[in-house]
Amino acid sequence: MPAVQLLHTMLRVVDEEKALAFYSTLGFEERGRKRVGGDTATIIFLGLPGDDNELELTLNDGRTEPYDQGDAYGHIALAIQDLDAELARLAELGIEPEKPPYSAYPGGSRICFVRDPDDYRVELIERKG
Repeated sequence: MPAVQLLHTMLRVVDEEKALAFYSTLGFEERGRKRVGGDTATIIFLGLPGDDNELELTLNDGRTEPYDQGDAYGHIALAIQDLDAELARLAELGIEPEKPPYSAYPGGSRICFVRDPDDYRVELIERKG
C-alpha cells in the first residue's frame, strides 16, 4: 500500500433518495452506512465496481435547505468509455449535460458536466480503450 492513499470524498446531501438514485445511475453501488456525530447524521459510502475509492454522502438530520457550496469546491470526475452513449442513457433518465461535450484543449479528451440533485458538478471524461 502507498504511504498516502485517497480513501473518499464527502458531499453533504439533503435528499437521500434523490442522491442515491443519481449516483446509482452513474454506476455507484452502496458499500455501507452508519450513524455518526452523536447520532445526528447518516453517512453512506458509495463506490464504483473494481475501484477502492469511495464517495461519502452525508445526511444531517433535519436538514431540508440546500447547502451553500461556495466557490472553492470544483467537481467529481468519472472516466467514461463512450461519452455519447452515456449521455444518451442519462438523457432517458432526465439528466442533461450543462453544455454539449467539448475538449478542454486541442487533442484532449472530450468532456462535459452534469449536476447531481444537490447541484454538485460531475465531470464525465471520455477515455476510450
